[in-house]
Amino acid sequence: MTTVYQLGKMRPALPENNDFWIAPNAFVIGNVIMKEGTSVWFGTTIRGDNETVTIKEGTNIQENTILHTDLGFPIEIGKNCTIGHKAMLHGCVIEDNTLIGMGSTILNGARIAKNCLVGACSLVTEGKTFPENSLIMGSPAKVVRQLTEKEIEGITKSAEWYQKNMRRFNSEMHAIEF
Repeated sequence: MTTVYQLGKMRPALPENNDFWIAPNAFVIGNVIMKEGTSVWFGTTIRGDNETVTIKEGTNIQENTILHTDLGFPIEIGKNCTIGHKAMLHGCVIEDNTLIGMGSTILNGARIAKNCLVGACSLVTEGKTFPENSLIMGSPAKVVRQLTEKEIEGITKSAEWYQKNMRRFNSEMHAIEF
């Protein structure tokens, strides 16, 4: 099943060494750049039809997530990030080693600095920026406190685990017939 699509002249750029994984029912469309060690999980749609979507090394985009852009608002996701299940990212910047919690929405022009954790179901409104090492929660989202070193290490471990798991799925997942 083809899940990577060119749209006009816009074509996804994937690592040449094949060190990435895209689930069979995920869609990567248009101007999308995926770096080494990245993974896109089941049911996710990444649509680079207006601006570029960049996913840097070691980042995982979990199940049923949507990434989309508006004109003037590309998406850039840093290295070793975890984008939780059912998150929606729209025209925003997520810096390195940040975890976006399940069901969260990050809107156009928002910027989440490195080493942050956005709590589940949070709403980051348009143009909002947050400093490094922040625990961000709520609707609208606010800084609750600074993360501890142990919590920041946990974000790193989450990304590392998904890198191992995507390599497992790449080599071990096979369709079966009944």
